[in-house]
Amino acid sequence: MKGQFRFDLDDAVQYIKSLDKESVHSVLTRCESEGRVAVQPRSGVGGHQEMRNLLTTIEESAAPDISTLTIDSYTRLQKFDQASNLLASAPEQLNGYPLVSQGIMRGRNLNESTRAPLDIRHGSPIANRLFEAAISSGITSFEGGGITYNLPYCKDVPLEASLESWRRIDELCGDLAQEGVIVSRESFGTLTAVLVPPSLALSLSFLEAMCGIKEGVKCVQIAYPQGGCLAQDIAALRAIRELSEHYVPADVDVFPVLHQYMGPFPSGIHESMALVAHGAIVAKAGLARKVVVKTVQESQGIPTAKSNADAINFVRAMTSSPSGIVEVLSDAVSLEQKQIVQESRELIDSAFDQNDPYQAIIDAFHHGVLDVPFSPSRAARGLVLPSRARNGAIRYFDTGNLRFSQNTKNFNRDSLAMDGLDYQALLSSINFFAEPT
Repeated sequence: MKGQFRFDLDDAVQYIKSLDKESVHSVLTRCESEGRVAVQPRSGVGGHQEMRNLLTTIEESAAPDISTLTIDSYTRLQKFDQASNLLASAPEQLNGYPLVSQGIMRGRNLNESTRAPLDIRHGSPIANRLFEAAISSGITSFEGGGITYNLPYCKDVPLEASLESWRRIDELCGDLAQEGVIVSRESFGTLTAVLVPPSLALSLSFLEAMCGIKEGVKCVQIAYPQGGCLAQDIAALRAIRELSEHYVPADVDVFPVLHQYMGPFPSGIHESMALVAHGAIVAKAGLARKVVVKTVQESQGIPTAKSNADAINFVRAMTSSPSGIVEVLSDAVSLEQKQIVQESRELIDSAFDQNDPYQAIIDAFHHGVLDVPFSPSRAARGLVLPSRARNGAIRYFDTGNLRFSQNTKNFNRDSLAMDGLDYQALLSSINFFAEPT
C-alpha cells in the first residue's frame, strides 16, 4: 500500500520550506491585515487525476484563497486497506480523497499543482496517520479535534482515545512550530450541524484550542456554523475575538471562521442562492477571516466544479463590499454577542482545568457538564435540547446538566416562551430553510 511510510519530521519541514507558496497561516494573516475574508470551497474525490483536475479547474475559474482535500470515509475510520482496495477497483465510489492510500508523492503532486495552500477536512476521531501523511505532503492546515471530530460522528470511540490522538497531533504541531512551520488547526464547531447553540459551538472549539495551545499550537481557526439568524450569527463570529482575548495567549494567532449553512438546504436555486448570500453577509459583518462556502446545488447532491467556482466568485463579491445592514442590526448584534460570550464563558470555566484539561473534559462530558445535542456518541449524555426562537435564533429549550447561571437559563426560557417542544416543532426548527414559507 502506498500509504505505508515512516514519518520523517525533518524531511517534511524541508519539503514545506521548499514550496513556493503561502501557508494557510500566512494567507489568513494577510487577510487579517487587509480586512478581507478568505474564501474556501469543499472538494474531494477518490481518483488522483480526478482530484487534481477538480482542484485546478476550481482554481482556474475562481482562484480560491485556500483549497480543500476532503478525505474519504474509509480513511477517516482508519480502514486503509478498504480504501486502497476501492481505490484500485472503483475510485469513483470513494466519497473523498484517500490521501494515506494514495501516498505522499501524490499528495505532494496535488500541492504542487495548485497556487492556493491546501487544507485537510475529514471527520476522523483518530487521525495520526492522516496527519503525518498531510504534513509529509506539505499541507499546512488540518481540521478537527478530539471532541468535534468524535462526538458528532461516532458511537463507540472513547473520548479518551480521540483526545489522546489529537493531543499527539497538536504536540507535533508544536514541534513543527519550533522548526518554523506553522500548521493551522481548525475546529469543527459545526458539530452535528443541527440546531447548534452558538455558545456550545464556541466553547467546545475553544476547549480544543486551549488543549492544542498547551501542546504548542500557534495558529487556531475557531469555526462557527451559520445558524440562520443574522444578528446571532454575526454576534457569534464577533464573540470569537472577544473570547480569544480572555483565553488565548498573545503569541497564538486566532482567526474566526464561518462554515456556511450545514443544515438542510432549500430545493429552489433562488432560495439556495439567498441562503449562500446570507452566509456571505454574516462572514463580512462578523469579521470572519475565512468562509467555507456552500453552493446552490447542496440539496441536489455533490456540487460540480462549476458550481463550486460560481459559489466562490459569488461569495467573494458579497464579502468585498461593506454592508449597511449591520448598522441597522447593531443593537440586536450587541445583545446577542453579550449573551453568547456570557454563556460560552460559563461553559468553558465549568470544564477547563489547566493542570489536566483532557481529564477535565472527559469528566465534564461524563456528568453532562458538557454535551452535544443529537450526538450518536455514548460519550455524550444527550440531555441538551435546542430550539429556535421566533426570530430564528437558536436557544436552549433544555439545558440538561450544563452549569449555566440562573440568568442564562431565564434568558433562554424567556426567548423561547414555550412550555413544550413536540416532534413537529423540533423538525421545523431543523428544516428552517428547507421548508417552504
